[in-house]
Amino acid sequence: MISLKFPDGSARDFESGVTGGDVAASISKSLAKKAVAMVIDGTLRDLYDPIEADSEIRIVTRTDPEALELIRHDAAHVMAEAVQELYPGTQVTIGPVIENGFYYDFARDDPFTPEDLPKIEAKMREIIQRDSPFSYDLMERETAKKMFGEMGEDYKVELIDAIPEGDDIKIYSQREWFDLCRGPHMTSTGKIGKAFKLQKIAGAYWRGDSNNPMLQRIYGTAWATEDDLKAYLHMLEEAEKRDHRRLGREMDLFHFQEEAPGAVFWHAKGWSLFQSLIGYMRRRQQAWGYVEVNSPDMMERTLWEESGHWEKFQENMYIAETPDDRVFCCKPMNCPGHVQIFKNGLKSYRDLPLRMAEFGKVHRYEPSGALHGLLRVRHFTQDDAHIFCTEDQITEECVKLNEQMLSIYRDFGFEDVRIKFSDRPDKRVGEDAVWDKAEAALKRAVEAAGLTYELNPGEGAFYGPKLEYVLRDAIGRDWQCGTIQVDLNMPERLGAYYIGADGEKTVPVMIHRAMFGSLERFTGILVEHNAGHLPLWLAPTQVVVATIVSDANGYAQTVLERLKAAGLRAEADLRNEKINYKVREHSVAKVPIILVAGKREAEEGSVSVRRLGSQKQQVMSLDDAIATITADAVPPDTKTSDDTAKAA
Repeated sequence: MISLKFPDGSARDFESGVTGGDVAASISKSLAKKAVAMVIDGTLRDLYDPIEADSEIRIVTRTDPEALELIRHDAAHVMAEAVQELYPGTQVTIGPVIENGFYYDFARDDPFTPEDLPKIEAKMREIIQRDSPFSYDLMERETAKKMFGEMGEDYKVELIDAIPEGDDIKIYSQREWFDLCRGPHMTSTGKIGKAFKLQKIAGAYWRGDSNNPMLQRIYGTAWATEDDLKAYLHMLEEAEKRDHRRLGREMDLFHFQEEAPGAVFWHAKGWSLFQSLIGYMRRRQQAWGYVEVNSPDMMERTLWEESGHWEKFQENMYIAETPDDRVFCCKPMNCPGHVQIFKNGLKSYRDLPLRMAEFGKVHRYEPSGALHGLLRVRHFTQDDAHIFCTEDQITEECVKLNEQMLSIYRDFGFEDVRIKFSDRPDKRVGEDAVWDKAEAALKRAVEAAGLTYELNPGEGAFYGPKLEYVLRDAIGRDWQCGTIQVDLNMPERLGAYYIGADGEKTVPVMIHRAMFGSLERFTGILVEHNAGHLPLWLAPTQVVVATIVSDANGYAQTVLERLKAAGLRAEADLRNEKINYKVREHSVAKVPIILVAGKREAEEGSVSVRRLGSQKQQVMSLDDAIATITADAVPPDTKTSDDTAKAA
């Protein structure tokens, strides 16, 4: 007999070898009908796996969160079966679950077309309607290789060769169709339901290597309910409208070109926005007691060897050898440079905490297929800072950092922020005892700040654990931006120390901190979050003065000069075009305010005020309009109660 413990704390004895299906049936007929899988000692398993030892068990139904991954996994298998039914001779390779969906890579001589997707979807619905049960068999390695080889599934043979010796070779079946798979799956294809859709076709190299054959990848999404699917597809439509690459063109912010992959060509308006972000952060950091520094973009290999980057991060680094046989690296991070500044001159415990900030340009090689506008680049600017402190100061500094981080996100309109705690990765520097100490210190800080967080196992930096701040945008997407990392490794590796209260040399703690993260990425997120309609204080062009008739051109120039004198970023549109054309064009460019001036406005000393997103216009005296706009354009970190009253 074995004892199974349930989520409510109760336990019952069962015969060894009992399945989750048997356990569900012993509880109730309705649970047995709804059950699709089980969790045994924290691991998701097939419902009909035998349980042979004392365990904690939880029955998973289709509406439980864990079932969503299974729905998508099962949908991938059904898609592969549908493709092979419709297009005999197609080889299936791999088909994993990904965020919000799934894909499968196929080897086929003839390319798929978008017109094929509805046919494949229809066949998938047939297979789901059959409600074929999922089951698996364990097969000897050579037997499985022979079977797939005779079927012409060469990629499956290669996958079997990659499975470590001693691991099970599992073959999952849905009646006649079967595939190599680790599992688990739900009980039958019918449990997938109707809430799925195939989305697009793309090329993908086998195992991501450009030296390997090009495969055809079909992407799909699947959800627990049709309402969830509808909401997701609506979000995708909104995301397309908000795509920062399209808006960047319309707003004349930036561009990319092949001669500099992953690097941004900032146009004047984009650079204005970028500098506004830096100015905002610089003001906040100065108020919080940071000193601003600048470290070299390129440093010799030896420094990166000492820091640990050469061993753990080399594949992402740009490396150059000079004629005098010295090897230099473009910095992928600012931290080693900041340690060098800390080391220059003797430091005492009285000098700590020392908060050192830099808007540092870093360079990291990303695969070309991963590049995505401003959101994934190879050369980017960080609002990077490092706090050198004592161990006793870790908690206080991290609590302050959290408060500062959340206040910044609120200023940019992000109220929904989640925190992830990322602990030690497999690839890291330092002893486990040092990591134990660093992780414990960061957890104490999280608890002292009263934060709730979710664990993100193994995703810490190679030198220390970290907190990741994840922002939810206006259409429900999550973006990881800020980080706080506690590092007890790099300062020691690079020989940093201060003189402690006991007169002894002591290695400082180094807290790594970024709030925007990458300014390029944060700019892209901001543009999409606001659909290009940036807050007035950030907008590259805050006001355009547009004339109705040429007789008002002189007055428009006077208005422009008054706006600029008030510190506003303004332009005049004096073209011989109809006013509706001008308004439409500047609205597409997301100019927040258009002041319309005609003959009457020139005579009265007034302007007609149009705000982006509103069909209304308001006639105001020029003095009142400038006062209102100026108050509205004050950055949130410098705004006073008087400014708020004027803007209202």
